[in-house]
Amino acid sequence: MRPRILVIDDEVQIQRFMKISLAAEGFEYISALNATDGLKIVREQSPDIIILDLGLPDKDGSWLLSQLRVSSQTPVLVLTARDEEDEKVRLLNEGANDYLSKPFGIKELIARIKVLLRDLRGTTVLSPVLMCGDLSIDTAQRTVRLKNFSVPLTKKEYCLLRYLMSNPNALFTHQQLLHHIWGETHTDDTHYLRILVSQLRKKLEDDSNAPKYIITEPGIGYRLLCPVEHCEV
Repeated sequence: MRPRILVIDDEVQIQRFMKISLAAEGFEYISALNATDGLKIVREQSPDIIILDLGLPDKDGSWLLSQLRVSSQTPVLVLTARDEEDEKVRLLNEGANDYLSKPFGIKELIARIKVLLRDLRGTTVLSPVLMCGDLSIDTAQRTVRLKNFSVPLTKKEYCLLRYLMSNPNALFTHQQLLHHIWGETHTDDTHYLRILVSQLRKKLEDDSNAPKYIITEPGIGYRLLCPVEHCEV
């Protein structure tokens, strides 16, 4: 069965672009031009992934997101022309799974969709070995290898890398990472996370000015960059 992707966006050009691109990747395309129709389609057709534009003509996309999260956990990828960090963080905390800033490239969009589908199907959770290019984690043995060489990590470094690799290319907010590694009393201690990321990058041969693996989303969080070929549905 082909994955069903619902695109909620009032721009006709975006819809045409999405229809051609998603069909070329083997996805089933569904469209809605406003929030009201989008919510109705979600309830009636149960899409696998929702691509949601924030600037809709009848309701703001954040309103629709809140309505969806009342009864649905369908992954939502937000499209936004808004560049405010606080707005993006708020949407992620309110239930968005990821976001793309307009304009965006089709290769990145498809990669993000595949990550969400893989997360939905739980394939990464079931695998004892997580792979990303030359980097791998054996979750049973709690060992990390880079280019077939062992990489010794501290408990927190391993915890961070393991969490990021559970969903390669997916965005994790500062609050999500801090809560996972240090607990709920440290969700504002972003300097802890910044230091830990720096330490981990050094062990992964990552240049902080041009990192290969751990990518910073300024003011929002981090994602582990993984080649598209490692993100197959």
